[in-house]
Amino acid sequence: MDLGNFSMSLAVKNIEQSLEFYEKLGFNVIDGGHMNEAFKDSDVMKWRILENSSVKIGLFQGMFQDNILTFNPKNVLDIQEQLKSQGINLVKEARTEDSMKSIVLHDPDGNQIMLDQH
Repeated sequence: MDLGNFSMSLAVKNIEQSLEFYEKLGFNVIDGGHMNEAFKDSDVMKWRILENSSVKIGLFQGMFQDNILTFNPKNVLDIQEQLKSQGINLVKEARTEDSMKSIVLHDPDGNQIMLDQH
């Protein structure tokens, strides 16, 4: 099962403070609601994708309650069927008609995992 690229999605309280901190660690903004016409920031929700070498993290203010392990596979629907056939409970399932397909599950310790196809 190829899960694709990995990133950590962080639920942050203040995106500007978090962005300043991670920039000091050498991360650069490569995407976000301030530059992405398809998914713009709002008054309550803001997001930035940062990169440092091969490491990517997402900063999400007002979008998630918990940190999320995020994978970007090429075909979420195939993986969804494989996981379901193995008895893994999905918190959120992808639908064929969705333009942005993602599934959400939890590991045995309650850590949230999202497989997000884009």
